[in-house]
Order: sequence, then structure tokens, then C-alpha cells
Amino acid sequence: MNMASPSLSIPDLQTGANYLAQLPLANPPLAEKQLVAFVDALLENPPEAGVLLALLEQTRVPMHFVEEEMARRYHNKPLVLSDPEDEAFQQVLGAWRRMGKAYALCARLQEPAADNPLYSTLVATILHRCLYYTGMIILEHYRARREVPAGIWHDLHGYYETAEQWGIIYTPVNDSLESDLQATHCSAAYVTLLLIEVASPYSNTVRNLNLIRRWAGMWAPLVSLHRLDDEYEVPPYIVELMKDQPIHPTGSADNIGADARRLDTSRLGLQLSHMLAQLRQRMTPSQLGLGEETSGNVIQLLEHLSRPWTQTASPRRFRRFPSEGTAKLAVGFEAMHFFIGGAEFVQPDSVSAYSRNEFDQLFTFRDQAIPGQALSIKPQTNYPIDEWNVINHSANGFRLARGHFGERVAHSQLLAVCPHDGEQFLLGQASWLMQEADGGMVVGISVLPGLPEAVGVRHAPTNAGHADRFVRGFLLPPIAAIHQEGSVVLPSGMYQASGTLEVHVGEGSLLLRMKHVRQRGVDFDRVSYETL
Repeated sequence: MNMASPSLSIPDLQTGANYLAQLPLANPPLAEKQLVAFVDALLENPPEAGVLLALLEQTRVPMHFVEEEMARRYHNKPLVLSDPEDEAFQQVLGAWRRMGKAYALCARLQEPAADNPLYSTLVATILHRCLYYTGMIILEHYRARREVPAGIWHDLHGYYETAEQWGIIYTPVNDSLESDLQATHCSAAYVTLLLIEVASPYSNTVRNLNLIRRWAGMWAPLVSLHRLDDEYEVPPYIVELMKDQPIHPTGSADNIGADARRLDTSRLGLQLSHMLAQLRQRMTPSQLGLGEETSGNVIQLLEHLSRPWTQTASPRRFRRFPSEGTAKLAVGFEAMHFFIGGAEFVQPDSVSAYSRNEFDQLFTFRDQAIPGQALSIKPQTNYPIDEWNVINHSANGFRLARGHFGERVAHSQLLAVCPHDGEQFLLGQASWLMQEADGGMVVGISVLPGLPEAVGVRHAPTNAGHADRFVRGFLLPPIAAIHQEGSVVLPSGMYQASGTLEVHVGEGSLLLRMKHVRQRGVDFDRVSYETL
């Protein structure tokens, strides 16, 4: 559906500049509609090529701002996205597609002028923008945890190959969205996407993915692409420009065609080593231009990136086995506690305190209460449970797929999974998550060490007259064979360094002192402890 108003016409540079100057950027949804209408008007009735390019260049900064604001509606949301979240995702994709289409139109309208010394820079700029906005479509699928659409990698390769044929892959191009201090080029825009892809984007948080994108763009000029001119030296990874797939392991050398390119990441490897050394010498990430982040998070992420970005194979700690069968999955502390413990959680105190929901239920149905009979809430035992097909498994995790609608799952969320070949539920974390093009979902689950025990936890009372209610939690035993200490799994927000927990186990209770956070997700902390 075309959103452009029939009366909107942008015949010259001044008219377009005036329109852009009046955008209500304080109201991103309205500004986004007006920007989409503006680009649609340019596509329907384009001015001459120079004016079109100048107006698109002026559109980039406000378009980027409002689309980032729109994207907040679905970033870090559980899958499957709700209708309003999915609508926002489609709007953002639509904007990036329009911008790419408009720059491609610039290329068609541009009159060839090989004798013009600025012509190669002009063509390089247009192709860079086509690469950029095709890349934004790919990136937005990563950030929404959606499968990349068919044909998009082929489009990206095509723009790069065109720049290669024109001999302008390294022609300097200014890009105010990336950096005003240094020029970029088509090769860097292309390599940026290849680096993001090999960084396992579906296993990263949106925050880390934004950092990866920033660093990939900053260091992509250090990476060069080359034809495979040595038939005896086969690189570990290649890009095939005629195939609709990203960079991938080389496989059989017999199938490599003339469209194959290898990446030289040796200078990038040196840069990563240098940055890690500087960080370990107590320089801050902001001093190194790596963003306003904690040193611990940046070091951990750079170490994670060092293997794929230097094309070093990452050895698996545990072998992965193809599997068939059905695994059961429970989502949410209430459901997980029920299926792991085998019974509904009941407050251990002799006099239970009612939650707000329980009080509302009692208040609503008080006319049904029998006089003289103690009020009580019937425990819920009909928690939903999803069935997922097992793709493969290893000693510390599973890869599962679901083709039907079920419980929403968030990246890094705590889950309870009953394996296809077992009867007991284990705790795991959603470490990899993607929604497929047909609506199905794939999740990678990293299992927490040990067989969990469902318990009640609360901060140890410091006042004899006041005690918190118990909440659901889990104990994980120590495992000497893998040097794994015991830990307690708590809902987010409960952890206090050196704080004391009262843990209700069976008919008794324990006092534990919290030590260190060993694992953290969107809704839980796994904390080491010592028994008091």
C-alpha cells in the first residue's frame, strides 16, 4: 500500500529540503509516516538524478533516527512477536527497502560520464548506499530474531560485484551515519555484514549485536577480499557471489567457482589482540572508541569474536548428535517450578500472606465463600507445556524446533526442558533463538549444570516481626567431576552480594550466603553460595 499523498510533489532540492526541515522528530511515528511519504513521492515522480541523490542524502539521518525509535517496539521481545510488534518490524523493513530502491533508481537515472573525475566517486556512493540499506534489512532480521528472507544475500553480493567490476570497491565514500572523521568504501560496507553474520547474531543480545555492528563497521577497512588464485591453498571460509548465502566454510575445493572470494582478516586479528591487551592494561572501552560499556562485557565479547573474525574454527566442548523425538518445554517460574517439583508451590509459613492477585480473587468471589470456612486459593495445576521437535543434542544442550503456535520465548530466558529420551525436567537458557520465515521457531538451549530441585527462597528475615514471602527458586547441586560448585537459581532482582537467603527445602530450611553471579538471563540469576 502506497502511503504517499497524491498532492505531495518534490520537483526540486529546495522543496525537498523545506519538507525535511519541518519533520516532527519529537513524534517518531508521525515523522516516520511523513518520511515514508516523502520517499514514496520521490520514487513515483523522481527529480533529476543529482537532485534525487542530494535529497536522499539529506533523508538518511532523520530516517535512521525515527526507524531506530520504531525498532524499540520489538527489540528484546519474546517470540512470536505480537501483532503490534510485528507491524512495527514490517514498517522498519519497508523504510529500508524504500531507501535501497530509491538509491538504485539514482543509479539508473545517472548519465554515464566516464570523463568526469567525480563520476567514480558518485557511482561508489550510490552503490555504497545500496549495500548499506540491503545490509540494514539483514541486520533488522537479526535484531528481531527473524530468518533472513530468500534472495537478500544474492542482492548484497550483486551490489558488491558491480562495484568490483567498476573498480571502485575502495573508492573513498563519506558516510555521516557511520563516521564524520574517516571515509569508508563499498568493500567495507560489504565486509561489515559478513563479519556480523559470522558472529552468530541469533545468539547475541540486541545490545551486544549493536556493539558488534559498530565494531564491524569500524574495523571492516582492515579486511580485504581476494579471488582464489592459488588452487593448492584452500581458505577456511569463502563467499560465493552467485549464491544466496553468506560467508560459509569452504567444503570441497572441487566445487569452488570463479565467483568465490576469500577474506584476509590478518590485520583485523592484530587489531583485536591490540584492543584486548589495552583493555587488560586497564584502559577503558570509551578511551579506545569501543563505546560506553563495562570493560568486563567488552573483553568477553571481543574474546567471543576473536575466533570467527580471524576465521579460526571454534572447537566444540561437547560433540553434537542428530536426534529425533519430542521434548517438552515449560516457560515461566510458576510452570517450571511445578513440573520440576511435581506439585504446586505453597507458602511454607503457617500463616500465608496473600499476593495481590490472590487477594483480588478472594475479593471478587467473596459471595461464594462459606461462612466459618477458612478462605483458600485452589492451586493452579494446569500450566501449559509445549512440545518441540529435537533437531540435535549434546551433553550440555539441545537444538529444538516448533512449527506450531505455543508459549512465547525470549532470548536468554530460563526454561525447563524434559528431553526426548528422559523423564525429568532440566533447567536451561535460551542461548540461540530465531523465528523462521514460515512462522516456525528454532531455539538452542544451554542446559544449566546439575539436576534442579524446586525450592522456596526469600531474603533471610532481619526483623522478627517481618519476613518476606517465599518465591519460587531452584537449587543446583555441586558436580565434582566438572569442578562445578553448587548454585541457586533466583528470579531477577533478588541477588545481593554477600546477602543471606532462607531456602525452604522439603520440610526444613537452609541459610545460604550469596557469593557470585555465575550466569545471568533476562529473568534469572544463577548464583554460587556457601551454606551457613
